[in-house]
Amino acid sequence: MVLSRAPSDTDVSVHSTFASRYVRASLPRYRMPENSIPKEAAYQIINDELMLDGNPRLNLASFVTTWMEPECDKLIMASINKNYVDMDEYPVTTELQNRCVNMIAHLFHAPLGESETAVGVGTVGSSEAIMLAGLAFKRRWQNRRRAEGKPFDKPNIITGANVQVCWEKFARYFEVELKEVKLREGYYVMDPEQAVEMVDENTICVAAILGSTLNGEFEDVKLINDLLDKKNKETGWDTPIHVDAASGGFIAPFLYPELEWDFRLPWVKSINVSGHKYGLVYAGIGWCVWRNKEDLPDELIFHINYLGADQPTFTLNFSKGSSQVIAQYYQLIRHGFEGYRNIMENCHENAMVLKEGLERTGRFNIVSKDEGVPLVAFSLKDHSRHDEFEISDMLRRFGWIVPAYTMPPDAQHVTVLRVVIREEFSRTLAERLVLDIDKVMCQLDALPSSKLTPPAALLPAARLPKTVIVANGHVKKTELETQKSVTEAWKKFVLAKKTNGVC
Repeated sequence: MVLSRAPSDTDVSVHSTFASRYVRASLPRYRMPENSIPKEAAYQIINDELMLDGNPRLNLASFVTTWMEPECDKLIMASINKNYVDMDEYPVTTELQNRCVNMIAHLFHAPLGESETAVGVGTVGSSEAIMLAGLAFKRRWQNRRRAEGKPFDKPNIITGANVQVCWEKFARYFEVELKEVKLREGYYVMDPEQAVEMVDENTICVAAILGSTLNGEFEDVKLINDLLDKKNKETGWDTPIHVDAASGGFIAPFLYPELEWDFRLPWVKSINVSGHKYGLVYAGIGWCVWRNKEDLPDELIFHINYLGADQPTFTLNFSKGSSQVIAQYYQLIRHGFEGYRNIMENCHENAMVLKEGLERTGRFNIVSKDEGVPLVAFSLKDHSRHDEFEISDMLRRFGWIVPAYTMPPDAQHVTVLRVVIREEFSRTLAERLVLDIDKVMCQLDALPSSKLTPPAALLPAARLPKTVIVANGHVKKTELETQKSVTEAWKKFVLAKKTNGVC
């Protein structure tokens, strides 16, 4: 006698995912489903929804690497199940991290002896690296003030208003006053003289940016060092410098080797750099290196032994993947100094192609500098009809993700667009982007100005539309409603036309 049973809803084999019920019924979004579904259906459902994400290669807002060689991808997948913190179980991975720290420290001219090892740590990005560097500065300052019998409860840090948000996080999370040097139109980085003037006995460090997020410009670290050296000698203080080289740390050594910004300057005590930016690794890796051991207080380093051996640790998190560390080591030995220099030169040349193409349109002011991170920041010359936010929005219709944003205080009235040039952004794409920006400008020219009629919410009470008038059973539109309907009609007319021609 053959026994059989009817299959349940949960163990039906799916031979064709799109013919199954799993893609016809929606899954709960914020609660775990009651029943299992086949792996093929789970994959397809998630994969289909992810198709609505933007294309990472066309995401020109981000500094983060979006392409690596297939050989490195294989190494990443082979090590994706390794927990980096298990140093005793994965000693080779630990050794690779130590090699990376030393390579980067030598790249930044750390004053190391022949057999001396560098002091540094791998992090999940520059944000964690900055937190660790800031904690080291705060603890050193507190220890010195305590030894001198002086108050140590009001530390501050000097930055420009152009710093990345992680500096604000550090200040708020670890109770440090953030003293910002304001920007001004035409000068979008920290003014060295103003910065050093703001230094007082409670300043734990001055943070200089090598590659501003806003326009890619390098701050003058050498001038800050020289001014600070003079002030420290006059006051007897010991105020140091931290260099946030998240974007520029893997650019300056190859494009501008004579530029003094790193440990060649005596008051630079620590540097952070993002491996997942121009270090050419996928998101999730950063580095912080110190000038010498004295600059990292011992009490911040923890020692554990419950994973099999004594392990020093100085991180904000504990567990993390090993893949990005291994990928960073691959890139460093794969490219070497020559390879990194070639890649950075290509990025710079493609940035110049884009910049010159935008200048030829005659419509934009270039806000970025030729020397700095390879990016192009630009703003409209004429704001009478349209603004940068409209350009950003319309470029998305061509697949490009180009951010528009306002500058920080006191230049918040300036709005810019920014295109970051990464390794995988070719000259062909740069030329294509210029053509698409030109098309967008032609389309905007054909539309009624967005600034003709202010929104009703912004109109003075006396100018708000009066009650509509009903005549012969018909509603007569107000002047504002008529203007809106004309604008919508023009938009539909223009967008219905083909956009593959050049104006």
